[in-house]
Amino acid sequence: MTDESTTGPAPVVRLVLLDTVVLRALLQHDRAAAGARTGLVFPGFFDSQDWLWRLHIDRMHDQPESTGWLARAVVDQATGEVVGHAGFHFQPDADGMVEIGYTILPDRRGRGLAQATVTELLAFAAADPRVRTVRASVSPDNAASLAVIAHHGFRHTGEQWDDEDGLELLFERTPR
Repeated sequence: MTDESTTGPAPVVRLVLLDTVVLRALLQHDRAAAGARTGLVFPGFFDSQDWLWRLHIDRMHDQPESTGWLARAVVDQATGEVVGHAGFHFQPDADGMVEIGYTILPDRRGRGLAQATVTELLAFAAADPRVRTVRASVSPDNAASLAVIAHHGFRHTGEQWDDEDGLELLFERTPR
């Protein structure tokens, strides 16, 4: 997760579902086709996220019920611009746990957009009665994301090793 500290009025974001058609277009770097399907203009940054689009496509193929949980564009309501992407790693597991993930575009950080994004992710999770726990995994070096999840009342519950990201601290909270 990547984000910022905040100053000024709190922004409001909208999370727009990215289905497999959109993700395939993004994987082909066809942002115009992805935009035609969603009504959004996707920034060039999305061309650098092939690994994630591929992962989401595979997960949606293997578990179609996860589609509504995985991939969303983060849209700044004030400007209508796509400022990042967010979602959950999977739909709720057997224990009612979901894990959030979000990225705000580097040139949009420091404006409170990640806090607004996490607010929306928590609201989405709270609307599903199956969800009992929301998890976030954050690098111990990512002070901005640590501040975002602290702001939202996540509590430290442990750590894990990720083969790609290294050490991650685990945080959890109830969705409501």
